[in-house]
Amino acid sequence: MSKSMVCLALLALAGLTAAAQTSTAQTSEHTKDSLESVKKAVGEGKAILLDVREKNEWDAGHLHDAKLLPLSALIKGSIAANELATLIPKGKVVYCHCARGGRALLAADELKKLGVEVRPLKQGYEELLKAGFTPAKN
Repeated sequence: MSKSMVCLALLALAGLTAAAQTSTAQTSEHTKDSLESVKKAVGEGKAILLDVREKNEWDAGHLHDAKLLPLSALIKGSIAANELATLIPKGKVVYCHCARGGRALLAADELKKLGVEVRPLKQGYEELLKAGFTPAKN
């Protein structure tokens, strides 16, 4: 193989690697909606709270109005379409949250692929409690 062909092959490989990294990169950003507007939208039934933490975190404490959809289940695709439709009714805005905001961004990317209007919260579970969201009674 000539030196120029090796260079072209390396350039092509570099381009493919960059494209692959770009396609898996996170694209969502945290919502700028105020927590008061989030509470109001959830209270009026216009939006849902989706907790994307894992089941053990949920069991340790969660928000009264939240529904559970662990990020791991979402990424694996192990949730059935009918179950997802029950969790996330059409026409509802989805505010997802986790412990610190990072997994909410990843979940938002996955949910957007499914056509969901999702707005990830930067605030994690503890911050949402401090902001006045109601904890569930265990």
